[in-house]
Amino acid sequence: MEKILIVDDTTAVLQALSLVLEIHGYDVVTTTSPEDALHLVNQLRISLVIQDMNFTKDTTSGEEGKELFYKFRELNPHLPVILITAWTDLEQAVELVKAGAVDYIAKPWDDQKLLNTVANLMALGKSRQAQSTIKRQQNSDAPNKQLATEIGLIYESSSMQRTIDMALQVARSDISVLITGPNGAGKEKIAELIHSASPLSNESFIKVNCGALPADLIEAELFGAEPGAYTGANKARIGRFEAADGGTLFLDEIGNLSYEGQTKLLRVLQTGEFERLGSIKTQKTNVRIISATNADLVEDIRNGNFREDLYYRLNVIELALIPLANRVDDIMPLAKHFLPGREFSYAAEQALLAHLWPGNVRELENMCKRIAVLKPEGTIDANDFAFSTMSTAQAKTIQEPDKEMLERALRDHQGVIARVARQFGMSRQALYRRLVKFGIEY
Repeated sequence: MEKILIVDDTTAVLQALSLVLEIHGYDVVTTTSPEDALHLVNQLRISLVIQDMNFTKDTTSGEEGKELFYKFRELNPHLPVILITAWTDLEQAVELVKAGAVDYIAKPWDDQKLLNTVANLMALGKSRQAQSTIKRQQNSDAPNKQLATEIGLIYESSSMQRTIDMALQVARSDISVLITGPNGAGKEKIAELIHSASPLSNESFIKVNCGALPADLIEAELFGAEPGAYTGANKARIGRFEAADGGTLFLDEIGNLSYEGQTKLLRVLQTGEFERLGSIKTQKTNVRIISATNADLVEDIRNGNFREDLYYRLNVIELALIPLANRVDDIMPLAKHFLPGREFSYAAEQALLAHLWPGNVRELENMCKRIAVLKPEGTIDANDFAFSTMSTAQAKTIQEPDKEMLERALRDHQGVIARVARQFGMSRQALYRRLVKFGIEY
């Protein structure tokens, strides 16, 4: 039987969590020691970890739990970890969620929410095992790439391959997915891929641009309206939740949704219930939610512009798309896809690779459409692209740090990882990978 490991310094917490999980048929292993926890993960088939963030008396910083989490990640990068603590630090929570933690739950916890999260993760784990079995029998990349290409995802970079692999793993479950990344990076395409690879692929895939919904029409747009509910409503209107029932609802630009709209959305996500505008009849809906944003929702939460409870409801799994400028291997395959059969001069290729692409894939696609109209024949040269001189010059200043640069930065910043990561414009996890690659102790 698959085992769940609980790590907490309080015996009463271990007993309470064990009781809740064992009643629902889970095999539970517990310990109060981080060292023993690491040993158990090494020795047993642990499918899920629920860990506290503080283990020493009167300690509330969460640094002990953070250290244990990263050690779990080193032992098994795919091991799901739920963080649980009485001392909730949002910034730290988001950092660890981005680093791979699947959830961050405050004490006292909600039993039902915890059980739902555990059930989803265990189901996802079984799905991954099934996919691993299939991949051992087949070429691992070809089927994934074929489906992605059918959706319109063109790529060669390993970073995009990892994102797509994870998207296909997530697709088999019904958990909510938040896709983050800059405008034009392909968030909608990833959402389409998840739906197409899911058991709901034959059901509706309904898209909603939340940023385009006026506050006074949000309720009618999402939940529908009865005749006469507002000026101009001459007949009944079906809302997006009703249209997507049984399928997938893609909430694009969720960060632009008004606060009032967030409150209404949270209710239907929590209960599955809603009423059409102008109606007192409660309806039920069952949809799979995928949302996307280019906004910093954590900062919006701090500023009071986004509901924290809605954020955690939407962000069960996050798929982060990186800018096109940071996945150079994708640029030429995309350009050749947008301009099929055309030849590119060496200078043209170098110009494409040097450009910063602030508009990402959408900018590249539009630029290729322009060339197709203005120069329908012949070899494409660098001067055929309408590049910004400033952005191209800036691109040339970007440099991947080598071992010496990383060691110098660590000395300059007294080993503070956050400052080193900020210097090179990368996430902490990206920096950790480079430190491991070069064998640099930190």
